[in-house]
Amino acid sequence: MFQTIITFIIVFSILVIIHEFGHFYFAKKAGILVREFAIGMGPKIFSHRKNGTTYTIRMLPIGGYVRMAGIGDEDTELKPGMPLNITIDEAQQVTQIDLSNKQHLHAVPIELLEADLEQDLFIKGIIPGSSEPVTYAVKRDATIIEADGTEVQIAPIDVQYQSAPLLKRMMTNFAGPMNNFILGIAVFITIAFVQGGVTVNDNRLGEIQPDSPAETAGLRVDDEVLAVNGEEIAEWTELVASIQANPGNEITLSVVTDGQEARDVLITPDTKTDEQGNDYGLIGVTPPMDRTLMAKISYGFKEFWVIATSIFGLVFSMFRTGFQADSFGGPVAIYAATEQVVDYGFLSVLSFLAYLSINLGVVNLLPIPALDGGKLLLNVVEGIRGKPLDPEKEGIITAIGMGLLLLLMVIVTWNDIQRFFFGQ
Repeated sequence: MFQTIITFIIVFSILVIIHEFGHFYFAKKAGILVREFAIGMGPKIFSHRKNGTTYTIRMLPIGGYVRMAGIGDEDTELKPGMPLNITIDEAQQVTQIDLSNKQHLHAVPIELLEADLEQDLFIKGIIPGSSEPVTYAVKRDATIIEADGTEVQIAPIDVQYQSAPLLKRMMTNFAGPMNNFILGIAVFITIAFVQGGVTVNDNRLGEIQPDSPAETAGLRVDDEVLAVNGEEIAEWTELVASIQANPGNEITLSVVTDGQEARDVLITPDTKTDEQGNDYGLIGVTPPMDRTLMAKISYGFKEFWVIATSIFGLVFSMFRTGFQADSFGGPVAIYAATEQVVDYGFLSVLSFLAYLSINLGVVNLLPIPALDGGKLLLNVVEGIRGKPLDPEKEGIITAIGMGLLLLLMVIVTWNDIQRFFFGQ
């Protein structure tokens, strides 16, 4: 169980961090201020600021997030009457605004009257013991220490998300799913190299197991099997089906070796029993493999295409058949699947990671508000209209989308609990 939990945390964290790094990288390229890149969720346990971004490690080791200026990450609201501690440099400009209520030796306490941290960049307030208000200019790279102690940079309007060119914002939104696709493809290619090739569905033989019926019968790697008991076959799956149907029964294989004339080989499959108590035949041969460089590289792209198209197909089929909770899986389903793949070894875990990564990328591209696909849809609408939607209307749309997603998550999670813990 411990191994399953650790594997689940690592897999889930890799998926989310790779996804968020895509948003982070292209936001930076677009000139959008990324205020925080967090690994984990919950309370902060470590932080480091560099080039305008605060990198944090948070207590719950699941996932992560990116805070982009101007997109769901407005400055902590500064209200009149709020007590602040501000740090001022030699030029009498504010370099830090502290909302954490901690005492600092060189900070200036001030009762806030007015502030603008987006355009005019100033803070106006009254210093205790003085009756006259004072106004300080705020530096563009000034920081705010939030209530939990996280220090982030203020966000002038020109470095906010909405100020970036439309195409760059679209690329920033697409970059998360794109990174998941790249990860999935790269992992599948890695698996192909580790395996030494890619299994193919033709009628050749792969590796011959020692002391197996295949070795005893004199079969060799890359032998081509043309027929079983006189019935022609052309695929590996047909060969497997014929062998499995004859446990303990002698069969005749028509075999071609190195392009020579076909010969008949008599072989008796060993008898094995599956979990349901059914007998099946086995001769000790692995599937054939294509070991070429191109096969290994193309494997990642082929698997990506198969997975992506199957997920899109499932989603579109719901317009005909209706919503079915069993078609989705939440964290509970992912954990249950992780428990199974861990038992099959490291390559199975890698394959699971690649599948989930592509799955996450595809789902995030669905045109649902609050998902990356929903943001891209709003970008397209903006391009057609020639101007963005009203921020208030966009906020309402996003809130509705978020509500629907939360509702879907509750339904899916409850359905997963019913399936995996109560067998319903």
